[in-house]
Amino acid sequence: MDINIGTLVGQTVAMIVFVWFCMKYIWPVIMGAIEQRQTEIANGLAAAEQGQNSLSIAKVEVDKLVAAARDQARGIVEQANTRATGIVEQAKADGEAARKSQLDAARAEIDVEINRAREELRGQVAKIAVAGAEKVLGREIDANVHRDLLGKLASEL
Repeated sequence: MDINIGTLVGQTVAMIVFVWFCMKYIWPVIMGAIEQRQTEIANGLAAAEQGQNSLSIAKVEVDKLVAAARDQARGIVEQANTRATGIVEQAKADGEAARKSQLDAARAEIDVEINRAREELRGQVAKIAVAGAEKVLGREIDANVHRDLLGKLASEL
């Protein structure tokens, strides 16, 4: 193989035609695919960045919701504690009222029993007084006739 000007010119022309053909038909297709891929990558990166922004916004919203839920739970617990305290206080008040009521009823019952015992005692004292007066006077005293006198005597006792 001899290298001469003809082969160099032929090779140069072939190379120029090959480069022109590549630039005309192959290069635009390759550049279009590259540009499309660059656009897809840019869109993907933008979508990823937007996803990151959405994620950070969602985290902030979640933190707000959790804080609100905690506040609400704290309020519910405080309300329950307040209600429990109120119920306990009401139960104490009701118990105290029931105790006072039972005490008053017992006192009233005691007063009734005392009055009944007094009346019974007065009756017995009146009988004893009549019996004593009969013995002193030596004769029988009619209780029906002297009822007023015996009543006064019994009330004085």
